[in-house]
Amino acid sequence: MTDEAGMLPQAELLWGLRDGPRRGPKPSLTIEDITRAAIAIADAEGLAAVSMARVAADLGNSTMALYRYVKSKDELLALMSDAALELPPEPPPGQEWREGLTQWAHNVLTAIYRHPWYARLPITAPPIGPHNLAWFDKALGALGDTGLSEPDKVGVVMGLLTHVHGEIRLGLELAQGFAENPEAFSSQYGQVLARVVDPRKMPALYAVIAAGVFEDEVLYDEEEQAAEFAFSLSLYLDGVEAFIARRTS
Repeated sequence: MTDEAGMLPQAELLWGLRDGPRRGPKPSLTIEDITRAAIAIADAEGLAAVSMARVAADLGNSTMALYRYVKSKDELLALMSDAALELPPEPPPGQEWREGLTQWAHNVLTAIYRHPWYARLPITAPPIGPHNLAWFDKALGALGDTGLSEPDKVGVVMGLLTHVHGEIRLGLELAQGFAENPEAFSSQYGQVLARVVDPRKMPALYAVIAAGVFEDEVLYDEEEQAAEFAFSLSLYLDGVEAFIARRTS
C-alpha cells in the first residue's frame, strides 16, 4: 500500500508540479519528451524493451540525465500509464446513464488497444494522474442522475473498470495466442475435451461439449470477441439497473 507521503511525489510528477533539476547543466529534456520516447519504445517493441537506459539512448542523453527528471522506472511506468490513455471524449448532453457507461467502456477499450503493452503495466495504487482521473470522473458523471449515493457510484464504476480491464487482458492474450498457435483454437479443442471430460465429474461442461459449442473450425474471431464483450457488458449493466432500482425505490 502506498502511504500519503509516498503517493504525493508521484502525484506531483504526474500533474507537472515537481520542480525541475536545480543543479548541473541547463535542462535539455522535459517530462513529456521522456514519456513520449518511452511510449514509442513500448508501442514498437513491447513493455519489456522499456528501460531508463534505453529511453535515455533514444533521446541522445545519458541514463543519469534521465534520473534528474524521473527518479525510477516505476515513475516512468506511472507516466506512461497516464499519458497513453489520453483524455476521454466529452459525452453528448442529455445522455442517459446506461448509454453513457456503455460508450465509456468501449472508449476505454479503444484507448488501451492502441497500446497493447498497457495491460502489462503493474497496478500499485489507485488512479492519481490527470488522464486516469478524467476517465474516472466521466464514468462517475454518467451516474449523476441515477439517485445513487457517491459511494455507490464509486462501487459501480470500480466494478465496471474491473470488467473492462479483464476484457482487455483476455482479449490481448487470446489474440496473441491465436497468432502464435492457431491450432489451439481449432475444432481440435472440442475433440480433445470430448475425450478427457467425464460427464459424471463435469456434467455441466460435458453438456456444453455435447451441444457442439466447441466444434467450430476456428474458435477465436475478433468480431465475435467484440460481440461477447458487448453481451457481458450488457449483463453487468442489467445488474446495475436492478441495483439502482433497489437503492432508489
